[in-house]
Amino acid sequence: MGNFCSTFDSMVDCGVIAVLRTDSPSQLVSTASALAKGGVRSVEVTMTTPGALDVVRDAVRELKEEAIIGVGSVLDAQTARAAILAGAEFVVSPILDPDMILLVNRYGKVVIPGAFTPTEILEAWEAGADAVKIFPASVGGPAYLKAIKGPLPQVKLVPTGGVSLETAADFIKAGAEMVAAGGKLVPAKEIAAGMFDEIAERARKFVEAVAAARSEIAR
Repeated sequence: MGNFCSTFDSMVDCGVIAVLRTDSPSQLVSTASALAKGGVRSVEVTMTTPGALDVVRDAVRELKEEAIIGVGSVLDAQTARAAILAGAEFVVSPILDPDMILLVNRYGKVVIPGAFTPTEILEAWEAGADAVKIFPASVGGPAYLKAIKGPLPQVKLVPTGGVSLETAADFIKAGAEMVAAGGKLVPAKEIAAGMFDEIAERARKFVEAVAAARSEIAR
């Protein structure tokens, strides 16, 4: 349980989850390293990536001290278990699957299932989610997140889809525990071109935007 606490707390502390979705696994480790240098230590490898489990194993082995490696686009408990055995520290899904939540809880890892309506969000939370992924967050934006937090203040929310450098702070101010970003944080063309300095710099700007928003809330 101590390991779980430190993992989730570290993820929240950073406030940004990078979603890596690419057709080529070869540069994902380098990309994750660049993100970590920029301060984004939570790296989600989507299961739609070819050889995703091998990528997770490689990333965990090479970046264990730098990054927290998790998996995304997980649709069932069996896939979640395979990912955890490959070394994933957190599991993210675009859907709500109570069996998957139960399994990840059993392994003591962080689980962030997806939901959108108030009913789904509360169901995910009561099923044991550590946080709930609001997807697609682009549909309602920060205003929708703020509206959800009104009647459900206890639920930790992670907006995904529609999160950019311009909107990250607004989502945090609306009540998000963390934000998750894919192409707006790690463009596929930059991964393909090996533009790791640019990726690290954008990661730094995302982390700064989240930190600034949190400071504003605390004032």
